[in-house]
Amino acid sequence: MADTAKRLLVGAALGEVATGAAMLVAPSLVGRLLLGEVLTGIALPVARVAGIALIGLGIACWPGPPRVGLLTYSAAVTLYLAYLGVAVGLSAILLWPAVALHAVLTVLLALSRRAPPSSPFSR
Repeated sequence: MADTAKRLLVGAALGEVATGAAMLVAPSLVGRLLLGEVLTGIALPVARVAGIALIGLGIACWPGPPRVGLLTYSAAVTLYLAYLGVAVGLSAILLWPAVALHAVLTVLLALSRRAPPSSPFSR
């Protein structure tokens, strides 16, 4: 029974990572195939952030420490949001605070690998 559950979890994790990667690379195509509509405008970066989240979810569900998935998500979304602000020129009142928050979270998650076993970050 446990072996079946583990295989199911791994299969679901792979599916989430694959879907997230597809949303990251070709969000408009995924939108058309999944929702019947081509994604345009601001829906493209939103879909890419969702793709990053699915990749993080898939990694978190993979056997091993779930914080790796959150670390992956936080680092990737930090870089992507900063890219949107600098290279694409998107901006709103919460863009840079979100970049800063995710950057801090990324550092804290990376440092949590070194946390002592009794720390709540060591799970």
